[in-house]
Amino acid sequence: MTPPPALFVVGAGTEIGKTYTTAALVRRLRGRGRRVRALKPLASGVPPLDHPDFAESDTGRLLAAQGLPVTPETVAACSPWRFAAPLAPDLAAAREGRSLALSELVGWCGARLAEAEGGETVVIEGVGGLMSPITEAATGLDWLKSQGIPALLVSGSYLGAISHALTAVETLRAHGIPLVGIVVSESEGAPTPAETVAGQIARYVAVPVVCLTRGGEFPDGLPALG
Repeated sequence: MTPPPALFVVGAGTEIGKTYTTAALVRRLRGRGRRVRALKPLASGVPPLDHPDFAESDTGRLLAAQGLPVTPETVAACSPWRFAAPLAPDLAAAREGRSLALSELVGWCGARLAEAEGGETVVIEGVGGLMSPITEAATGLDWLKSQGIPALLVSGSYLGAISHALTAVETLRAHGIPLVGIVVSESEGAPTPAETVAGQIARYVAVPVVCLTRGGEFPDGLPALG
């Protein structure tokens, strides 16, 4: 099955494995001969390009998954809004005396979607959780709704992850956002296996639910992604 031409990776919470999931998905699609472009338009906690830790940043991981070198051009094409502080984008931007409007973000992403060549899948990774603030007046949900593309939800396996995931699913449903599936990203120190968490979530949703171990390959089980 051919993956959708565009996909938005959204989190049920913060620091739960969105970038690991996005990078694994990109590697899987490329490994199957698909053309894919991964974007992380908003990125906080990003060190300078010449810093040794840049490779471990979200932007660095996505560039590596695409087989792209770290250059000013590739970094800007993946993450045009980068902030040094590991805070919500609106707070990180304010700390640097900068600001961001939702219309700018949506317009930039829309242009990247419009210029994608036939057969290319564009994967946009969000920031924080679904309801995390991204500007002074907008949340990640506002961004996702404005892009008008289906979502892939990433959950953790920590205590409380089931409720967070199901709450995010209900929010997406209430706002008419198509959901292609849920990835349960393994959380360090979780009291139960990720497979158990995924099984519990699957009882209450109508989309496939799969598990991803940190650093592992993207799992089978999401037919919509090929």
